[in-house]
Amino acid sequence: MRPKLTEQSERKFGAEFMEKKRNYPNLKQFARDLGADLFGVADIAQIKKDFMISPRLLEKLNSAVCIGMRLSAGVLAEIETHPTRLYFHHYKTTNAALDQAALKIAAFIQRKGYLSLPVPASQIVDWQNQKAHLSHKKIGELAGLGWIGRNNLLVNKKFGSQFRLVTILSNMPLKIDKPVVSACADCRMCIAACPCGAIKEEVSAFDYRACFEKLKEFQKQRFVDQYICGVCLKVCTGKKGAK
Repeated sequence: MRPKLTEQSERKFGAEFMEKKRNYPNLKQFARDLGADLFGVADIAQIKKDFMISPRLLEKLNSAVCIGMRLSAGVLAEIETHPTRLYFHHYKTTNAALDQAALKIAAFIQRKGYLSLPVPASQIVDWQNQKAHLSHKKIGELAGLGWIGRNNLLVNKKFGSQFRLVTILSNMPLKIDKPVVSACADCRMCIAACPCGAIKEEVSAFDYRACFEKLKEFQKQRFVDQYICGVCLKVCTGKKGAK
């Protein structure tokens, strides 16, 4: 049972609730107007200790706005057994668009009087362990944008894995979204498509080393100039697994 609140506390609780209720749709619409196809908010209080960001900066930031932009079906259609130059350019362009959107969302939040910290859509800060400032995928999962599929990517019921993400950390009062239940079900298209056999039946059995070695091979063969693939992403539409 929730402890009985004083009249002053009740008023404060009610005001905060109304502010969260008001801020969420306003920010979501702003993100949509910037081209976001996905929008969600996650509570990061328990995971921010794992971020590769100064604890001093994170001290007052307990929520994360996560937005996603869908990738072009036309570009993905060209991918067969390896990434293409067209996909590589599209990948970079989408990341740049996400970074621009995150910058504008962070500015919007700041103008409202709150703290905001846009985190790059794709910037590795630990090349040895292939780690970024934080996992957009994990934030997206907590924000209810999808589940972690067999392909080790976030899977959305509408777009599958065919989207990119960016995150804005903030202390703006916002309604927190809830994670969704995993729904890959009997879909195993990514297992069949994977060019190195890294994707297994169980999500926890994903072979990170085999995947990374294949990415290095693609780069060495000059298909792309970055460690990306896109093969399993192309076949993951989310529709077969989702209920």
